[in-house]
Amino acid sequence: MSEQSYISDTPKGRRLSPIPDIMAQISHISTNTDPEGSESPVISRRDNTQPEEDIIAHILGDFGVWQLRSILIIFLCKIPAAWFMALIIFTAPEIYPGEEFNCDTNSYGAADNCTVSVDQCYVVVAYGNSSYAMRQCQKFHYAQKFRSLIMEFDLVCLCDIFVAWSQYWHLFGMFIGGVVATRLLRVLSPRRVYATGIWALLGCGLITGLVNDFSLHCAFRCLSAVSCSFMITAGQAIFTDITAGKHRQGALLMYDTFWALALIFLPGIASFAHSWRHIYLGITLPSIAIVVLLPWTPDSPRWLLKHTKNSRDTVDLILQAARINDRLFKVPKDLPLQLELLREKLLDQPPPARWLELWRGKKRVKLYMIVTHMALATFLISHMGLLLNIRSFGRDYLAPNTMGIGFAELLGCFLALHLTFHHNTRKWQWAGGFCILGGLVGCLCWFFSDVEMPEVYEIILWMFFAALPKAAVSCAQSMILACMGELVPPEQNAPFAFSVVTWARVWLLSASFLTMLKQLHIALSLTAFCVLVILGGLCTCCLVTPKKEEPKIVRQTSQVYHHNIYNTHL
Repeated sequence: MSEQSYISDTPKGRRLSPIPDIMAQISHISTNTDPEGSESPVISRRDNTQPEEDIIAHILGDFGVWQLRSILIIFLCKIPAAWFMALIIFTAPEIYPGEEFNCDTNSYGAADNCTVSVDQCYVVVAYGNSSYAMRQCQKFHYAQKFRSLIMEFDLVCLCDIFVAWSQYWHLFGMFIGGVVATRLLRVLSPRRVYATGIWALLGCGLITGLVNDFSLHCAFRCLSAVSCSFMITAGQAIFTDITAGKHRQGALLMYDTFWALALIFLPGIASFAHSWRHIYLGITLPSIAIVVLLPWTPDSPRWLLKHTKNSRDTVDLILQAARINDRLFKVPKDLPLQLELLREKLLDQPPPARWLELWRGKKRVKLYMIVTHMALATFLISHMGLLLNIRSFGRDYLAPNTMGIGFAELLGCFLALHLTFHHNTRKWQWAGGFCILGGLVGCLCWFFSDVEMPEVYEIILWMFFAALPKAAVSCAQSMILACMGELVPPEQNAPFAFSVVTWARVWLLSASFLTMLKQLHIALSLTAFCVLVILGGLCTCCLVTPKKEEPKIVRQTSQVYHHNIYNTHL
């Protein structure tokens, strides 16, 4: 059958008119490369027992130079996301009453008539010989060189509450942004959502550092978090569509490495700042590099194919990738026609299962549903809480402590990669056991809370109790986000991932308030997060890697693609 007659037999509503310049380009490629390029891969077979070949995967391959470049560019979005989450550690450090700030009593009359409390937050004003009134101090004199957020809004008496409330709005923005981005991906391409996120982050980040009202500051922190979530969600949708097999799983496992690297670099930016506004400027302006790299940021080829009638953009994207990967010999002469067949297949696929259908399967699947929801919720809370809790270990050691937490997260990501590829059968038990061990070690902090020792040794000890469970959480969290699709049937991947992540982010909102337990005892807040790590580890140990069966899944399937779109990690 000739090429023209094949086109005429295509259903009218889905007919693809080959674009002349594209066809000429493909013809040139086919006649000047390996003769195999003229052979069209079989993309549809009558025998359902044989795997089908995806034309996009056939040309791009599982991984190559083009995918590596794209992944490194997309991974950069994790850096500003981590900075905007963790900057509260440096923009609102603790300040000491009496030494670095004093209550301004001028508004209460003569200084002889006023008595200020030790914490400089309350003033006892004398009216006559026997009449007294206690007032809350409203204005303060500051003697610290660094102009922090606490000083900017006179919140020194509400420091811990301020930090928790400000962080709550950031976490709320991440939650809202993940849900909205997931819905936007139904109508906008992942690259457009990604670009919208970075441009919005530049605007919101700069405004957040300029506002003079605390309510506006929290509002724009929330919008900045929404923008970060847009980039993270859309970026993951892109790189999971252009990779396959173990390379895709490896990319998912290593997605958080750039988050950890950002924590390591954040103290360097904060060390040059003399005001909280300078820190916002320092973490926002580097995001311009992501804007500069947008021309090299690809779109999702299957999204373009499924949602656009004109295949020009998809063909251009595939040819560019094939050229960089040196796989032009894989391009068939009838590429537009084969893309049209793939588009029909994507459009004809049944919709993902509904949320209630997740609970109607076997008891084993229901168990996996419950423990996965519980595990990721506890891991996200402890993941954020253990980082924010380093403020309890002293202001003078914020920089090395933040870097130590970053290295712990990096270690956890690489450990998750090692367990997944070298101990896949028992990876859940290894990760869960590590979390249980790390949590138990962290709970030992109670035995050293009242022990007298040099300050440096004390900080190192407390950091050890925090870093070990932090590494364990990073390992198990990365593994769940990358591998939870194997726990349920393929048609349930999308709603399962969306449900697990959304549920976990709802509980994540409590993480900032749990850090306030340090007001009762420094070991109490750390113990609370370690108990959550132990609980998450027990839940993770209940998961089981399914046995490998005879391959019957396409190298790149839209079911896996949809699953990873809904996987909206931080």
